[in-house]
Amino acid sequence: MSSGQDARRFVGTWRLVETTRDGMIRPERGANPTGVIMYHESGWMAAQIQPDRPPLKMAGEAPTPEEALAALDGYTAYFGTYEVDEARKVVIHRRTASVTPGWRARPEFERVYEFVGDRRVILRPVGNRNELVWERLG
Repeated sequence: MSSGQDARRFVGTWRLVETTRDGMIRPERGANPTGVIMYHESGWMAAQIQPDRPPLKMAGEAPTPEEALAALDGYTAYFGTYEVDEARKVVIHRRTASVTPGWRARPEFERVYEFVGDRRVILRPVGNRNELVWERLG
């Protein structure tokens, strides 16, 4: 578990404010996606992002394979442990489980972080042009 000042700032629950690629809205997420990311002082974390779309309907009591696929399209959910590398300004998410098929081939996500005041943090995944802005809840 990380113990520096930045690591302590991560602890808590954050809501997604926006997600962009090259400053533009990501079409697979829509204009107003919702999400939450939680960092616990024990070193565990969880993240979920729901694309901006109307509620999906099911034809019966259980989803068909097509309905289940549509529900997961663009949805992100995973949990695991995390570590803050303050020297590099990177938070590392080590996934224990994920809804993404094949996630075990790349279980670690590195995100460059930038705190903006006391209420926001920007995460930029290493290796792509995405940017996720999170706002502290509570």
